[in-house]
Amino acid sequence: MKTSKTLATLIVAVLMSACATPRAPSPITDTAQRTPQLSTLAKLINDAGLAETLRAAGPYTVFAPSDDAFKAVPPATLQALASDKELLKSVLAFHVLPGKVSGADVKSGNAKTVQGANVALSKSGSFITVEDAVVTQADVPASNGVVHVIDRVLMPPKK
Repeated sequence: MKTSKTLATLIVAVLMSACATPRAPSPITDTAQRTPQLSTLAKLINDAGLAETLRAAGPYTVFAPSDDAFKAVPPATLQALASDKELLKSVLAFHVLPGKVSGADVKSGNAKTVQGANVALSKSGSFITVEDAVVTQADVPASNGVVHVIDRVLMPPKK
């Protein structure tokens, strides 16, 4: 009787510890897919053909527009992005920095994006902006970098 009670206690302890263990970070593409407020971005990453790139080793820093940020984009602009894969890819790559930059490591100044243009970063205390977007959730971990949720969609400068 004592052995079965001990065994049952051990099984319960193992199951509880398995439930309490946080899920290991996954690549940026998968992180976006699992984050409810990034469902539009996750779809567009796939549409643009960037899913495999953002699953690669990296590291990358992604300033990820929330679903609300995409809702604020004029419908004509969204239609243009949907019909031009290269334009969509350029816009999304403008949200990605090579290397991992945590919220604590953000420095005010310009940073070169994967798209090739610079973005202006600014930090005051824990308040972070990229161009005219505000980081609403910093440091979402990914196995190949970090994601910072922002409240606007950034548009690269016209060439």
